[in-house]
Formats: sequence, structure tokens, C-alpha cells
Amino acid sequence: MSTAAPSYYGPDFGALQAFDPEVANGLLAELERQRTGLQLIASENFASPAVLAAQGSVLNNKYAEGYPGKRYYGGCEQVIDPLEQLAIDRAKQLFGAHHANVQPHSGASANIAAYFATVKPGEKVLAMSLPHGGHLTHGMAINFSGKWFDIVPYGLREDTETIDMDQVRELALEHRPKLIIAGWSAYAKTLDFEAFRAIADEVGATLMCDAAHFIGLVAGGVHPSPVPYCDITTFTTHKTLRGPRGAIILTNEQWAKPIDKAVFPGTQGGPLEHVIAAKAVALKEAMDPSFKEYAQRILDDIRALASGLTDRGYRIVSGSPDTHLFLADVTPKGLTGAEAEARCDEAGIVLNKNAIPYDQNPPAVASGIRAGTSCVATQGMGPDELTHIAGLIDRALTGTDDDRAAVRGEVRDLVDRFPAYPVG
Repeated sequence: MSTAAPSYYGPDFGALQAFDPEVANGLLAELERQRTGLQLIASENFASPAVLAAQGSVLNNKYAEGYPGKRYYGGCEQVIDPLEQLAIDRAKQLFGAHHANVQPHSGASANIAAYFATVKPGEKVLAMSLPHGGHLTHGMAINFSGKWFDIVPYGLREDTETIDMDQVRELALEHRPKLIIAGWSAYAKTLDFEAFRAIADEVGATLMCDAAHFIGLVAGGVHPSPVPYCDITTFTTHKTLRGPRGAIILTNEQWAKPIDKAVFPGTQGGPLEHVIAAKAVALKEAMDPSFKEYAQRILDDIRALASGLTDRGYRIVSGSPDTHLFLADVTPKGLTGAEAEARCDEAGIVLNKNAIPYDQNPPAVASGIRAGTSCVATQGMGPDELTHIAGLIDRALTGTDDDRAAVRGEVRDLVDRFPAYPVG
């Protein structure tokens, strides 16, 4: 059998362009946007061409409800089962986990399954407060988590803007939650997984970590792993891990079967086998020694960016970052987060407004911005470039329209030196 890909395999952009030029032009416009701006959204990254090739493949066509060896559809044994098992095995190997479920469609889907497996509606869950850096699925009032469960929020100390583990323990002892969630969506410090484990054991709770943001740093060996301490670890595959949009759940032996049942048939139907194949590719990439260099570059870059903004009068929430992101308070410059986001966007710098702890502004306005360095690290930028970017951000925020136009030109020159998806 020939190993050469037939001409009809995979994405055919020419066919798309001929049939639906509106969508084709949108794709090209997004590629141009990604290539010509600075992408500092903390939850984004540039997946490799290999990942994109696996995701945009004929694997999209196969239905495969169930798990390897136990499918409810025929035609899975020869190709689909081995590919999904490959993703499972790579996830277990990379993170030292007993069990991996690679089917969740998103981080929210993975978290829904974790709730479904461990707690019943109305039971107590201890999780990080959304205004202090938690995720929507950690108890936001109009999210499923806030509607279905009795959420007890923990937050950050006002003086240090770090998690108060004494408060976490006091809340756990007072409320006796069935589930404790260690994890965040906007927090710059590492978590004390050993302390969370001790608290969970003291009150008889299941311990889950939502590692969506920092799991790539774990894979690269520059961030502590939650896996040895947590019963369940959920994470997305598209942030610092640099894979396709999707998620994975890691568990110990006790929770393997409940998690599998919670994913299918509990909360999902057919798995997206083309995305699972792309997850397998991303996991293999994360096993390469070069991934460790990339992970360290993320940290070097974020610290350089934070230091550069600090030197220009911005306050970095929680202090120097330990992860790939930080929040910066822009109120010392007389700005709201929304204004800062809009001004940066005009200058070709893409980041997002974000509430800061004890924020006096509503979330849609906010007092801060959130920035991350996963994309620029993937492009190969280092601390020197990120120190320069801090200056560009400051000029975009404090300057005139003409200043922002000039910054946009400098941004274009910079990304031309470090291109995303180089041509040729």
C-alpha cells in the first residue's frame, strides 16, 4: 500500500475557494490577522501544521460512540481504536497518570463530566471565585455549575492577591464540600497542590484540578504537576499545550470508570476522532525535548513582559508571574480594562480586558487586562522582544491615535521577523 497521500486527502483549499469564496476569504483574513498582529490572548496558541493536518482529515467522517474495543458503531477496529488508544497512552505517559479520557470536546465539557462523576445536584463544591480568577465552570451563577451545585467560593487575600490556604481550609471545615477544585482562569501563581490534598483528605472531599491553562508548562517540566495529588485533572489541549481545541481528563484508579461513564454516555455522544488524532500529535510534540525549551521561553517571556510594564507604572496583580499569564491593573493610567483592550487592538496588539480582585468596575468594563505569552513563545520571541513589547503596549495605551498607528507599524515589523505559519 502506498504511503503517499492521495490528491483528495484532507483539506482542499482550492475546492473551498471555488465553492464558497466567502468562507475561504474569511479563513485567509484570519490567517492574515494572526500573522500581522501580536497575539497575547492567554488562552490561545498556534497549533502546528501537523496538528491542523490531523484535525482537518477524513477522520472527521467516522462515528465512534463508546471506547476502544467497546464501540456502538462498526468500522472502528482497524484505525479509530488504535488512534484513540495512542492518544490515551501518550497522555498517560506524558503526565504519569493511571488513566486518561481523551474524548471531552472542551474544557467545559471535561469539567461537566468531572462534576457528573463526583457530586450530585445541590451538593457543596469548594472552588475559586470567578472575580478572583476562577473559571465560569467553577460556580458562576448562570453557569451550570452555579445553577446545579452549592458553590462555596474561595478567593485571594486583599494584601497579597494570592490564594489564602488558611481560608480554603476554614471554608472546607465549615462547609464539608464533596468536591474541591484547585484551578483557575486568571491567576499568575502556582498552586500548592500538596496543601489542597491535605485539606481534601481532612474533610473527605474529592480533589480535582482544572489545569486548562498551565498544563503545557507541566508537560515542559517548568510547573509543578497536579497529577500526583489530585483525584481528577482536567485540561484543555489548545492553550499552553499547543494542540487542537479540545480537552483531556486524567484520573487515578478510583475515578477511571466513573469518569469514563460521565463522559460517555453521561454527558457526550460520539467523540470527535479527528480532534483526538490531533490531540495525539500534540502530545507527541510535547514529548520532544524542544518542548521543554518552549515552555521555559513562555516563562522567561511573561516575566520580561511583566517587568517591562512594572517599570512603566503598571501594577501586576499577585506580583511576578509563575505561569504563562498575568493581570495588569491599568487604572493608574486612568484607563479601564475595556479602554485598554480597544486601544491595544487599534495598535495590532491583541489581549483581553479582565476583572482584577476586588474590582470596582463591572466585568464588561473591568480594571485590568490579561496577557499571555504562549503565542509569542511559539513564534520564537524571547525576553528582549517582550521587553520591547511592554513599551509598545504602554505607547498604545497612553499615546494618541497617531502613536497607535506607529505602534501598529512596529508590531508588523516585529512579527515579520518572527512569523506565525511562515510561508515557504
